[in-house]
Amino acid sequence: MSVQLNHTIVWCTDRFRSADFLAEVFGLPEPKDLFHFRVVEVANGVSLDFAEKEGAIAPQHYAFLVSEQEFDAVIEKIRAKSLQYWADPARKHPGEINHNDGGRGVYFEGPDGHFLEALTVPYGGWKA
Repeated sequence: MSVQLNHTIVWCTDRFRSADFLAEVFGLPEPKDLFHFRVVEVANGVSLDFAEKEGAIAPQHYAFLVSEQEFDAVIEKIRAKSLQYWADPARKHPGEINHNDGGRGVYFEGPDGHFLEALTVPYGGWKA
């Protein structure tokens, strides 16, 4: 059996707000409730299981490989929500996208400060 990522827990202050935000921006199916998680499934069978916790949330980075059409929809939703976005993880190029590896990419924050990324070509330039 090959090793595959199946799911990861995303800590948040409000699992409904955070999971629904991610699903909406990326055009994913409506999240489902499973025990105390709000689960967002992505196309490769991996799920992000949003769970609430008290206290500070340590922001994490989550990158999503999307098609060119999906990227257009994501950037349109980011702009429609008036979210800040950047071309780079250092946040030195606000309001821009990047064209790394012959594709397009953008960084933005989710409700609890998790740093989300949409990219059309994986790092290194190989097409999925």
